[in-house]
Amino acid sequence: MVQEEQENYHESELYRIRHSLAHIMAEAVIEMFPEAKYTIGPPVENGFYYDFDLPRTLTPEDLEKLEKRMRQIIAGRHDFVRKVVTADEARQIFKDQPYKLELIHDLELGETDEHGNPLTERPELSIYTSDTFVDLCRGPHVDNTAKINPSAFKLMNIAGAYWRGDEHNPQLQRVYGTAWKTKDELNQYLQMLEEAKRRDHRKLGKELEIFIFDDEVGPGLPLWLPRGGVMIEELEKLAKEMEEKAGYDRVRTPHLTKEDLFKRSGHLPYYAESMFPPMELEGVKYYVKPMNCPFHHKIFGSKQRSYRDLPVRLAEYGTCYRYEKSGELFGLMRVRSMQMNDAHIYCSEAQFESEFMGVVAMYQTYFDLFGIEKFVMRLSTHHKKGLGKKYVDNERLWLKTEEMVRSAMRNHNVPYVEAADEAAFYGPKIDVQIWSAIGKEFSLATNQVDFAVPARFDLSFVNSAGEDEVPLCIHRAPLSTHERMVGFLLEHYAGNFPVWLSPDQVTIVPITDQHNDYAAALAKQMRAAGIRAKADLGSDRMNAKIRNAQLLKVPYMAVVGDTEMAAGTIALRRRDGSRQNDLPVSEFIESVKAKIAARSPEL
Repeated sequence: MVQEEQENYHESELYRIRHSLAHIMAEAVIEMFPEAKYTIGPPVENGFYYDFDLPRTLTPEDLEKLEKRMRQIIAGRHDFVRKVVTADEARQIFKDQPYKLELIHDLELGETDEHGNPLTERPELSIYTSDTFVDLCRGPHVDNTAKINPSAFKLMNIAGAYWRGDEHNPQLQRVYGTAWKTKDELNQYLQMLEEAKRRDHRKLGKELEIFIFDDEVGPGLPLWLPRGGVMIEELEKLAKEMEEKAGYDRVRTPHLTKEDLFKRSGHLPYYAESMFPPMELEGVKYYVKPMNCPFHHKIFGSKQRSYRDLPVRLAEYGTCYRYEKSGELFGLMRVRSMQMNDAHIYCSEAQFESEFMGVVAMYQTYFDLFGIEKFVMRLSTHHKKGLGKKYVDNERLWLKTEEMVRSAMRNHNVPYVEAADEAAFYGPKIDVQIWSAIGKEFSLATNQVDFAVPARFDLSFVNSAGEDEVPLCIHRAPLSTHERMVGFLLEHYAGNFPVWLSPDQVTIVPITDQHNDYAAALAKQMRAAGIRAKADLGSDRMNAKIRNAQLLKVPYMAVVGDTEMAAGTIALRRRDGSRQNDLPVSEFIESVKAKIAARSPEL
C-alpha cells in the first residue's frame, strides 16, 4: 500500500502543486534578494523546500512577506513552460548562478539529476519558466498557477542545510513549506503538527521521568531513569522471547577493541568519520565499538563450522558508540550511545531467502504488537561511482546480492521501494520506515546483507561436498536501538503505554493515613503476582495523589478506604477516565496479569 502511495505521489496533482510552489517561492525570494544564489527546490512528503545562498538570515517576518508575494504570483495565472536546452544554452541562462552551473556540469556527465540524486543514464536537460522565474528542472508542474489553491499552503520554517549535504560545502538557508489541495487539508495537517509537538518524545521523556541528558555527561549520551529502565527491560524481554523462538543464541562482547579489528572489518576507513577517535595504551590504539558485527564474526570463526550447523544466529543487546555530529543530535533519535537490538545470521546462499524473510516476518510481528499500520520496506542499493570509496569494490557481487534481495521480497509478496546509493558499505539492505499513530515518519529497523566482510575474517563452513565455503552474513535490528524505539513509542502512544510496557502499572491511593497499611499490603500482593504496583503513602491528599498518577499516565489507580478494606476490594480508576467500584482484588489482579501476559494494547 505504501509503495503504491509513493509511486502514485510522483504522478499526482499534489506533487505538481508542491513542485510549482517551490518555484513560486524561489521567484519571491529572488525578488526580495536580487543577489540570491539558488540551488534546488524539490517537492517532498507534505510539502516542498528550496535552498538559497542569501546575503542575510531570513526571519519569520520574511516568511510572512514571501507568502503574501507568492499569493500575488499565483493570482497572476502564469503558465509553466518547459523547454529542452543544450548544456551550453543552460550555462548561458544560469551564468550568474554557480550552484546551477555545478549541476549542469554533473547533468552533462550523467552523474546526478538537478536535485543531486545519482543517475544511471544521462538525462535530457530542460528548463521551466513561469512569470519571471527560470529554473533547471525536469518537472512536472501544474499547467498554470491558477491550479494552485492560494489558501492551501503555508511557509513553515527556515533551517540550515549544507550544499549537497556535505559539511565541507557552503551552508545554505532552506525554506520549508507545506501545501495541500484544500484549506481543510492544510488545517488538518497543521493540527497534526500541533499534536506532534504535544507528543514530542523529548518533552514526554522529561514529564514521564523516562530519560535525561546532562551536560557533564556529554551530548547524545542519555541517562535512563528508573521508569525508563523498566521500559528497556520489557523491550529486551520481548526481543529475547522472540529470538529464542526463532533459534538465536545470545552472546556478549566488549565495548572497545584494538584498531586492527576495525581495519580488518573495513570500518576503517569506510566508517571512520562516524567513530569516536582512538585512545592509545602501551603503543596500541583502541576504539569504542560503533557496532557489534566484527565481534560476532570472531565468535562465529572461533571453531570449525559445518553446513549442518548453519544457520548460526548470534544476538546481542550490545551498547555501541557513534560520533554523530553535534548539529545532528536529536533527543533519543540521534544519539552517541545506543543499545542495539543486534544480531548476525550466518547462512549458506541456499538458506539466504528463508533467513532474510524470517527477519522481515519478525518486523511484521512487532508492527502488529505496537499497532504500526503504515510502513515501507526500502531496498538501499549501491552506486557504481562509490565503488572502492563508499562501497566494497565488487560490482558483480553487488548486482548479485541486490537481485537476491529483490527476488526474496517478490517471492513473499512484500512490497518495497528502492533507494540508490544508500547501501551499507558491505552490501544492500532493507531499511524500514514506519509511521506513528499521528502519521509521523520514523526510520526504525534494518536488515542488511553482507557479502564482503565474512571473507575478510576468513569465515567459512564445510559444505556438503566437503569444501570450504564463505557464508553470507545478515545484519539485522528489528527493534532498532532502545533509544530510538523508546523515542518512537513515546510519540506513538503519547505516553499512554499499554499495560505490559507501562513503567508503573498500578498506583494504590489510600484515602487517609488510616488506609496506608491496606494500600501497602495490596502493593506487595500485586508485585508478588508480577504487577508493577506502588502504594502512594506520601503526605499529599487523595486527589493530589490521583493527579500525580494521571500525570505519569499510570494505567490503573486503585483507591482504597474503609469500604474497600472491609470488603477486600478496590475502587478502580482507569487512565481513560472510566471507573469501577467494589472490584474484588483477586479479580483485578487476574485481569491485569492476563493483559500483561498477552501484551494486550487494551486497558
